[in-house]
Amino acid sequence: MPVVHKNTMKAARQAVKRRARNRAVMSGVKGVIKKLQSAIQQKQTSQATELLREASRALQRAASKGVIHRNAASRKLSRLTAQMRRGATA
Repeated sequence: MPVVHKNTMKAARQAVKRRARNRAVMSGVKGVIKKLQSAIQQKQTSQATELLREASRALQRAASKGVIHRNAASRKLSRLTAQMRRGATA
């Protein structure tokens, strides 16, 4: 039988908890982004503006918790803003 150390078992338990927490945060972020993209497609500018603010908040919160890298959050926000600008002008 393999020797399984206590710290290995604890690390596995911690990983399960972290994964659940990270998945919950990312699920929320993805939901807001999908709502924003659908509002942009339907040309609902006032709703899209509000959702962009909400998406920004969600992305920054995820970055501060370490769920995603801060540069990744910034890149996603930049692309969403550009998408919204293109949608508003088109």
